[in-house]
Amino acid sequence: METNLIVDLREAGIYQQRTLILDRVNLKIHKGEFTYLIGKTGSGKSSLLKTLYGALPLKKGKGTVAGFDLKKLNRKNIPFLRRKLGIVFQDFNLLTDRNIQENLNFVLSATGWKDQKEKKKRINEVLEKVGLSAKKRKKPFELSGGEQQRVVFARALLNEPSIILADEPTGNLDPDTSDDILLLLKKLSQDNNTAVFFATHDYRILENFPARIIRCQNGRILDDEHFLI
Repeated sequence: METNLIVDLREAGIYQQRTLILDRVNLKIHKGEFTYLIGKTGSGKSSLLKTLYGALPLKKGKGTVAGFDLKKLNRKNIPFLRRKLGIVFQDFNLLTDRNIQENLNFVLSATGWKDQKEKKKRINEVLEKVGLSAKKRKKPFELSGGEQQRVVFARALLNEPSIILADEPTGNLDPDTSDDILLLLKKLSQDNNTAVFFATHDYRILENFPARIIRCQNGRILDDEHFLI
């Protein structure tokens, strides 16, 4: 197996319960690679992402993500897989009764960090990367939508993931803020050599920030490598 291969699906079947959503999926994503995932609503984008982070079982074919065999996932090892992943959704899912530093500290504690100095240092590092060092004492409702999404990316970076899986992360943001988030994510990907798999409906983003595109279409995926609209 290639040492810099983060995602490797071979002839995989993506299921929602007993319904086959995507068939014969062959997909490779390498370290540091930025890839879009596009397709109509219901075409299988979210189901594919859920399979990659262990929320849906891989019933058919072969697959590895960040060195984990998807066929061998269970309740005990799924948390270890997810420590290797940064997962970002359209909804921010921030704890509204805690400030930004406390939100990030909660995640570190939940993923096994013990040393308070190390936790504080890591929180400061990721907030600096997303340009929010001055906002760590603010609560989520005191931030704009774009700032909250930056916090979400900071949260995703805490455990130095091999790949960020982003499901419509700019869906609730205006075009200018979406562009800011894309610039940030591209920079984070390059600076940390972190792969990004970015599901989106926003074709304007694809025009402004071209990269490799994976399409979900008619129960299959199509790889339009470095496709420009």
